[in-house]
Amino acid sequence: MRPHLLQDTTLRYFLEVAESGSLTEASARLHVAASALSRQIAGLEAQLGTPLFDRHPRGMVLTAAGEILAVHARRTVLDAERALGEIGALQGLRTGQVRLATSDAFANELVPRLCVEFQRTHAGIEFSVMALPTAQVPEAVRSGAADIGLCFSRAPHKDIAVAYRQVAPVLALIPPGHPLAGAASVTLAQMAHYPLALPPPETTVRQMIDIVCSRQGLQLSALLISNHAKTVLNFVAHGGGLSVASEIAARHLVASGDIVAVPISDAGMDLRDLEVQTLAGRSLPVAVQAFIDLLKERLPGPW
Repeated sequence: MRPHLLQDTTLRYFLEVAESGSLTEASARLHVAASALSRQIAGLEAQLGTPLFDRHPRGMVLTAAGEILAVHARRTVLDAERALGEIGALQGLRTGQVRLATSDAFANELVPRLCVEFQRTHAGIEFSVMALPTAQVPEAVRSGAADIGLCFSRAPHKDIAVAYRQVAPVLALIPPGHPLAGAASVTLAQMAHYPLALPPPETTVRQMIDIVCSRQGLQLSALLISNHAKTVLNFVAHGGGLSVASEIAARHLVASGDIVAVPISDAGMDLRDLEVQTLAGRSLPVAVQAFIDLLKERLPGPW
């Protein structure tokens, strides 16, 4: 049974138009004539006595009243999914869905491994995993596109509840046998003497590094720049040079001995948290809560 069967048709149509910003696109998604969608929305506006959209040549934009109704409609969708999840729980978690929005660092290794582990005991649970830039993860949770957000954060987010948090310092990633591999800690100034792979300037990690370097008058020159965590990790594992990452991103390669992770001692490199995020005020479906419980067990690391 799909969640939309428990939802009011008019609200479902309204929400699709709100999210797509276009009657034409919403019509294609719903397989409903655009004229029918227009009539439903006009009827809803008449009942409420206020416009829900500003009509523009390039699309439809929610009014203040529309924004309020969209929040209600999204919660209605989530409540329907929760109801179906609880019904599935009566069958021993043999049905249900867990939707995750996660940054690249988690999507490469941790999340697929935990999905496999979870399905060994809850075989009927389906997963949807969106790999997004870190800044977009909270919005996916806020909009209802994801049940769980898994990312790094340096500040609170509106309408986001944190189900689990741990400090996630930036670590130096070093090939085994490298002169710095046996150090108890390293500085960015020490790392600057060797070939480096770094994330691009728009990422949180790079911004943290740039702030520290600016304070020290230090310039880092990168041999490789990539926003793909796996590319950077393999660069180090193959002996290309040094890089930086969270412990969780490199955990599997550290465990296998392909990379050595060393703390960076510069002040400010630990001002970041790993967060498991959910929508504030939402009662989570049973399968979603069960997966969060698994995350809480598996996320803690040695740092």
